[in-house]
Amino acid sequence: MESKFLKIENRVASYNEKINSLKGDNVTLKKENNIKLDKIGDAAVISNETREKMREALSKVAPAVLAQAKSLKDSLNLAISYNLKNKMNTSALSSSDDINIDIDQTVVMISISDKLLFNTASYTVKRGAYRLIERLANVIKSEPSMDVMIEGHTDSRTISTDAIQDNWDLSVKRATSIIRILEGKHKIDGSRLIASGRGSTIPLVPNTSNKNRAKNRRTRIVILPNLDKFFALIAADNTKK
Repeated sequence: MESKFLKIENRVASYNEKINSLKGDNVTLKKENNIKLDKIGDAAVISNETREKMREALSKVAPAVLAQAKSLKDSLNLAISYNLKNKMNTSALSSSDDINIDIDQTVVMISISDKLLFNTASYTVKRGAYRLIERLANVIKSEPSMDVMIEGHTDSRTISTDAIQDNWDLSVKRATSIIRILEGKHKIDGSRLIASGRGSTIPLVPNTSNKNRAKNRRTRIVILPNLDKFFALIAADNTKK
């Protein structure tokens, strides 16, 4: 009897071991599923956890705007745009055209109208723009893995003054002015910052009217985030509000 009882105990112990092993495999599969990456376009990838955060952000987007997203890439673009605008509090801006946020694969691009940052033919940053730059700095500082390039863009009209040689010169000086504030005032490591001047070489629209030229005069901030970490920091920030 003792021998039979011992065999039964061993069999029960073996079953329990198998059950626990299956539970462990299930947990592992769930973890693997959560970090499974989905392809967007040719290069960008996101995990299932990021997809859930993306869906949460999209649930707050106006239905008419959401209807414009036709693919996973479009949805990611829209979600990041919504979260960034929320974090930077762009609702205080005078027009939705003043700031535009887009994503191309894993590159997030924030275009800011020059009327918010500079006076005509000047590379001195307006005092009223310091609050907006502070919000931008907070986004950059919150995730040290992000590198940032500041691009200056002008319209096609020629310029030549004692301080500015041409549009190339103006666009570089404007980008550098923004970087000096990010580095000097907001203490962002200079090794993460790149100043780039594009002159009038990449217009958004033809330079055929004052309205079009105003669209082409812009400063573009290009950031390369780790998307999982980026959504995590945005979500954490929003819970504090």
